[in-house]
Amino acid sequence: MKFAPEPAHRHGTVPKVGILLINLGTPDAPTPAAVRRYLKEFLSDPRVVEIPRALWWLILNGIILNLRPKASARKYAAIWSPDGSPLRVHTERQARMLTDFLGERIRSPHRVAWAMRYGSPSISGALDELKADGCDRILILPLYPQYAASTTATAFDEVLRFVARTRNVPAIRMVRSFHDHPGYITALAASIRKQWQTGGAPDKLLLSFHGLPQYTLERGDPYHCECHKTARLLAEALQLPDDRWQISFQSRFGRTEWLKPYTTDVLRDLAKAGTGRVDVACPGFVADCLETLEEIGIEAKAQFLAAGGKEFRLIPCLNEDDAWIHALADLARTHLGDWVSETWDRDVADTIASASRQRAVTMGASDSV
Repeated sequence: MKFAPEPAHRHGTVPKVGILLINLGTPDAPTPAAVRRYLKEFLSDPRVVEIPRALWWLILNGIILNLRPKASARKYAAIWSPDGSPLRVHTERQARMLTDFLGERIRSPHRVAWAMRYGSPSISGALDELKADGCDRILILPLYPQYAASTTATAFDEVLRFVARTRNVPAIRMVRSFHDHPGYITALAASIRKQWQTGGAPDKLLLSFHGLPQYTLERGDPYHCECHKTARLLAEALQLPDDRWQISFQSRFGRTEWLKPYTTDVLRDLAKAGTGRVDVACPGFVADCLETLEEIGIEAKAQFLAAGGKEFRLIPCLNEDDAWIHALADLARTHLGDWVSETWDRDVADTIASASRQRAVTMGASDSV
């Protein structure tokens, strides 16, 4: 195995701590060609689609990648912003805000970066940059509140591929999930209340999570349970009685059975029952994206109204909400532990680094490396 070249090393350099935020990914543009590249990388991941590789290769390359990109590109175009993909824009802004929030609390050197599991910027590229910038400890923080093998674990897979090709591996910590983190629940509840302060509360709040095949639950994936815990804690924080809220799962793909109830079925039933107004929140996403803005905000809304529903409102994701960034900072600080300090002293650190450099020179090292 060939290891990647190491960045130039200088003795006595004060090390940094890196925090890497990871989201799922997005095409580079709302075009069939860009969507095809993205879907090929995404759907080729064996954690995302767990069927025999040879059979799936034929389905993916013979059918899906020839038919789906054009339709998906139209959907992306419907929600594309002047700044680009909403998911990319929000993730980048969250990283920038987290930098500011942590900078107010942590004095020791640190840097926040962000990456996408599929597409760009890549996880390996972001880790290379953090390492080149002097980060010898890195916290991996996937932006998936609920753990799933097809999201969190595949991000970890990519991190470990970076480790496998790296000679001088930095210390790494990984955040598994934060589905019941108090700050995350509080931020969700506050965000929803803020929407209700201007438009009033709905007759029904639907909490729609991204779906997974039913077999993932049967094989031991905790995602379904963590979604239900998030929903229960959020309903409690909002002080909603059981008949005022419901959980559902969206984004079903293929013919296999997925986690139920399906969001489309629930909305149809609510419409037929004469429900006055339905608000839909998507607590499994911390940034608005295709699955929230287009699938729920456009498609699901149209289906609800066509079935006789009266009023439908999509509640935005947390995005750049201050309470959410505070919660994200708390989450990061907890997992960073003793890697960072609020009382770090630059002069002391420089003195220690200078002494280390002098010892290295005395032992024969060049003063420049």
